[in-house]
This record gives sequence, structure tokens and C-alpha cells, in this order.
Amino acid sequence: MRAVSKVGQVLAWLTILGVGAVLAVAVVVPRLGGGTPYAVLTGSMQPNYPPGTLVVVRQVPFDEIAIGDVITYQLSSGQAEVVTHRVIGRTTLPDGTSRLLTQGDANGVPDAETVQEKQVRGRLWYAAPYLGRVNGVLTARDKQIGVYVVAGALIAYAAAMFLSAVGIGRRKPVTSDDVFAVETDPGASTEQERV
Repeated sequence: MRAVSKVGQVLAWLTILGVGAVLAVAVVVPRLGGGTPYAVLTGSMQPNYPPGTLVVVRQVPFDEIAIGDVITYQLSSGQAEVVTHRVIGRTTLPDGTSRLLTQGDANGVPDAETVQEKQVRGRLWYAAPYLGRVNGVLTARDKQIGVYVVAGALIAYAAAMFLSAVGIGRRKPVTSDDVFAVETDPGASTEQERV
């Protein structure tokens, strides 16, 4: 019975920690670190970032983006649709503005359009395989609820472990001494004590 209880505790902890880790990578860390999560939807960045990968980007000064960096940018300035590709070069227009040349790792040719500073959403901070699928399915409200549920579960579990450690809610196990203990009168005979 004790082994089953221990296995149950281990499974509960693994589940809570697993869900907590997913939420941390996909929601909490980006929010605290000033990042924005995006899901890779196409195979243009394979094999490093296949479809379903969660990429988290952070804004950096445009001049700090270097050749070889992976960036997420708007396909058209001001539009919601974005793409994540690698910077393969820089160019300067006659008016002096700088633009980035990009290309998907799996693509044979560079992207047709150069990228303006105002299109860049950020430079890759970190990526997590498969979590992009989860990120794409969950709404912002779902993610917030998930954070609260995991935090509540961790707090409840910690409280239960604390209460168990200090003995609250735990009954003393019955021993053979408890079963055979008989209250006796100190003046009674030895025969009566052996009952």
C-alpha cells in the first residue's frame, strides 16, 4: 500500500512539474523576460526549427541584429502575419536606410523582399520543440488559467506535505501494544494483570 502511495506522489509531482515547465517555457518566462512567443508553422527553418516549434523572440536594437541571427518579422509592415527566418546579409538603400536580407534555412533562395526595421518583432531568444502546437491552440485566457491552476496545485500539494510532516490530519497507527493494553488497578493481584 505504501509503494502505491509513493508511486502516486511521484506521478502527481511529475505531472505538476511537467505542466508547470510547459507553462513556464511558453508563458511565464517570455512574459517576465520581455519576450514574445510564436509558433513555427512551415518547414522553411528545418531542421533546426521544424513546424510546431515554439520560438520566443525579444526586441533588440536594429543595429545589433547580425548576420546569422534568427529573427521574426512582419511580412508586411503593420500586418499580423509574421515569419521567422535567418539574417543572411544587410543592405543600405540610396536614402541611407538599412535593410536585412533573410532566408529560411531550408529554402534554396533568399527571401524576395528585404526587411525594414519597423517590421522586426525580435531576435530569437530561445526555442522549444513541439510547444508551438500548444501555443497555437491555447488562447491568452487559457494560458492565464493554466498558470493559476498549476500554481494552485503546487501550493495545495506543498500545504498537504507540510501538514503531513507536522502530523496534522494523521492518525497514530494502531500497534500490538495498543490492542493488548489493559488498565489495571495498582492494588490488584498479578492474576488480574495478565488478562
